[in-house]
Amino acid sequence: MRDILPDLRARCADGVPLALATVVAVHGSAPRDPGAVMAVDAAGTVVGSVSGGCVEGDLYEVAREVLAGAGPRVVAYGISDDEAFGVGLTCGGTIEVLVRAYVSPAELADLGALLDLIAADRPVAEATVLSGAAETGARLVVRPSDAGTATGTLGSEGLDAAVTDDARGLLAQGHTAIQWYGAHGQRRMQEVAVFIRTYAPPPRMLVFGAIDHAAATARIGSFLGYRVTVCDARPAFATRERFPTADEVVRAWPHTYLESTEVDARTVICVLTHDPKFDVPLLLAALRTPAAYIGVMGSRRTHHDRLARLREAGADEAALARLASPVGLDLGARTPEETAVSIAAEVIQHRWGGTGRPLGELTGAIHHGETS
Repeated sequence: MRDILPDLRARCADGVPLALATVVAVHGSAPRDPGAVMAVDAAGTVVGSVSGGCVEGDLYEVAREVLAGAGPRVVAYGISDDEAFGVGLTCGGTIEVLVRAYVSPAELADLGALLDLIAADRPVAEATVLSGAAETGARLVVRPSDAGTATGTLGSEGLDAAVTDDARGLLAQGHTAIQWYGAHGQRRMQEVAVFIRTYAPPPRMLVFGAIDHAAATARIGSFLGYRVTVCDARPAFATRERFPTADEVVRAWPHTYLESTEVDARTVICVLTHDPKFDVPLLLAALRTPAAYIGVMGSRRTHHDRLARLREAGADEAALARLASPVGLDLGARTPEETAVSIAAEVIQHRWGGTGRPLGELTGAIHHGETS
């Protein structure tokens, strides 16, 4: 959704009817995850993608029918590898796509309000009925419990209450999922399928040390969808001119800044200073956070010296085991840009549990978490 957000907001603001095709489920190997969106407006213009080109042609026709009044529907696309050039996925997986139109001024205003929240990085979840004993396409927009009540309805107070509760739980975790309920929100029943799409603010990448490697790491962090902060205590180095792609550049002692800023379980910390007077207090502060990844630059000799200093400062072995040091995967990187790719590869591997080995040397599912 975020990749086509400006286009969608512009159409809503101009009152242009559109249909959104949203991936709601993926089975096996597929090019896009649940939440991927393609939009078709009243003029027939397409923005976004749900499969990288495999099914967009057929989905375009479905979207046009829905725009013409056919009503929201869920369509499935799947194909076996030996039929790979039919209407389906060349990778052999299956996706389910919800196609829903926004035509009236009220519908476009409701969609526009949701898009405004996403653009402002405000946490929000959208729940949509897929099938069962409720109206397909019915929507409920849910904010965190401290941000007001839900808007819209799925058809009954009980269902709205149950979905609101679950949506807030998924939003806190940054997860998107299909949930099942009874017609009035009863748990452990499968009468109504509801797709709950969460929009949490982008995860943070904190890059410490304003060196050339940091500039390259900031660029690739932004490319991967992180909100990037570069921090260094040296005013001559921590400048906007040197880090134009970073969301913010902070001039402060690294450990002081880290202790004062928000860090959650999705945050990535890259320590590229390799200077003990910065590294030790910074890493002690980092190890007290729930950060998903703490990568530290330096040679193996520097790494062993750093571990000794951290132990002397009171860090235990369990904490030290969290450090990815020396940072990055072994790609043979030489330049700052190649090193940034190495760091990004390790961040992705850590997030999804990959092996870091060439796919050609492995068997089984390519995407982790698949069963085939």
